[in-house]
Amino acid sequence: MKIKITADSTCDLSPELIERYNVGILPLSVIMGEKVYKDGIDIKPTDIFSFVKENGVLPKSSAPSVEEYTEYFKRCLEDCDTVIHINISSKASVSHENAATAAKSFDGKVYAVDSYALSTGQGLLVLKACDLVAEGKKPQEIVDTIMSLRDKVNTSFVPDALDYLHKGGRCSLAALMGAKVLKLHPMIDMKDGKLYAKKKYMGGIERCIKNYISDLSETYHKYDNTRCFITHSSCEPEIVEKARKQVEETFSFKEVLETTAGCVVTTHCGKNTLGVLFIHE
Repeated sequence: MKIKITADSTCDLSPELIERYNVGILPLSVIMGEKVYKDGIDIKPTDIFSFVKENGVLPKSSAPSVEEYTEYFKRCLEDCDTVIHINISSKASVSHENAATAAKSFDGKVYAVDSYALSTGQGLLVLKACDLVAEGKKPQEIVDTIMSLRDKVNTSFVPDALDYLHKGGRCSLAALMGAKVLKLHPMIDMKDGKLYAKKKYMGGIERCIKNYISDLSETYHKYDNTRCFITHSSCEPEIVEKARKQVEETFSFKEVLETTAGCVVTTHCGKNTLGVLFIHE
């Protein structure tokens, strides 16, 4: 049986990883003014920064419709027997609802899975599904395993500024001003498919990221050491490199993968956001 793993573009996997694991990607849409772009295809994160700077508002994002999912799954099934599609959290988008509705048209040949995550938290589950395909697992086994891991994915990040979170209605004006005055940087975490502020760090972003990684190592003593992601939205290279070095010295991951957040995720977090994401036990 040939199984195809697919995902929304919000999984933020690099082109190299998409090719290596043969992952199918269906892009969400990014709407800037009257123009509609496809995440990861005809728009870059730098376009997001330029648009916000010029207009003072965030772009909007839009999930694929039921019809788009239906057509996409139909194309995938031309070359495989089963499709397992892993969506961005249903608490963040209607993508999963639309994909699940479309999947009903294919007589059990398409599985739509709610990752309860986003960015490479979602991406970790996508690659885990690919690992399971390589091991010869059956579709339902793969889906059951992914569902069992949803609550074990550390999907967290630290933003440099709260401007984008404020513009998106996820941060009050008072919190925004307080963060600027006191140089506060929250650790944004994901629980039950929703984002929330777990902890606050004080100081420059480099210092905050260092403390954030230290906290992760103290919190998660046991973890799947197959891989971890350092995912960021156009952070300075030296900050990313220091984060990588600290992760490699603190943890024992076989592979530390660096990826840049896509346009949909960047729309919500802004520039210079960085997260270290992995599956814990």
